[in-house]
Amino acid sequence: MADAHTQGGDTRCGFVALIGAPNAGKSTLLNALVGSKVSIISHKVQTTRMLIRGITVEGQAQLIFVDTPGIFSPRRRLDRAMVTTAWSGAHEADLVGVLVDARKGLDEETEGILGRLGDVKAPKLLILNKIDVVAKETLLTLARTSNETARFEATFMISALKGDGVADLKAWLAQRVPPGPWLYPPDQMSDAPIRQLAAEITREKLFERLHQELPYHSTVETEVWKELRGGDIRIEQTIYVERESQRKIVLGKGGQSIKAIGEAARKEIAGIVEAKVHLFLFVKVREGWGEDPERYRAMGLEFPKD
Repeated sequence: MADAHTQGGDTRCGFVALIGAPNAGKSTLLNALVGSKVSIISHKVQTTRMLIRGITVEGQAQLIFVDTPGIFSPRRRLDRAMVTTAWSGAHEADLVGVLVDARKGLDEETEGILGRLGDVKAPKLLILNKIDVVAKETLLTLARTSNETARFEATFMISALKGDGVADLKAWLAQRVPPGPWLYPPDQMSDAPIRQLAAEITREKLFERLHQELPYHSTVETEVWKELRGGDIRIEQTIYVERESQRKIVLGKGGQSIKAIGEAARKEIAGIVEAKVHLFLFVKVREGWGEDPERYRAMGLEFPKD
């Protein structure tokens, strides 16, 4: 039975794409807007690989946020797929929030994004992030220059990490999404299957634990999700890497790395599902997975042709 809020009337509902250069803070902002973790966060760039939707309610409006991969100059096939996915998210949204790292300002990557915004038909808003570490004069100059470069309907200055300005941003978006019925139940915070979110959490722990280039050449898949008697959950996940040398790095000396990754992921997954979790991680070599169209489809990416 549909919730009363979804029956039309004064309700609003719309998709808001968050785009920007890698590490602009899109995933942190998405989690702050939704009020729960729906996208993984890392200091490493290009953490988000697929379109992650976070859902929240503000008054009579349901906001569906789309966290896109960071936009950068692609070098590999996976890079190209991620950038293409990011721009497709912008073209299909009702509103587009362009996130700019105020500390970096208008670097080459951000200028490239602003230069392509003319092709995006949806209304756009400028979101200057990390304002808590930037002087006010610098922010005002950055806002003015950005608005001279591209056409924005509004400018917001926020700190996604601390939450400053996020409420004002959400309230403005709630007034601007189109009238219409809600597309999701009022308590739903993401359209990602829990198995997928669990895999993403484990991948995040890979990023945090391993500081080599390795995580970019790895992927995580949830193979088994079984609810046990008493409410416990057994999860089996496989971490796929491209070479045996990478498998050894993930395992670590005496299995220390994989143990630490599994423990960190288990705790976070348990907190989300509110149940005791038994997590088993396996590391396998799948040569050339970055060139396998099936893996791209599993990640929600379109396989780019040469």
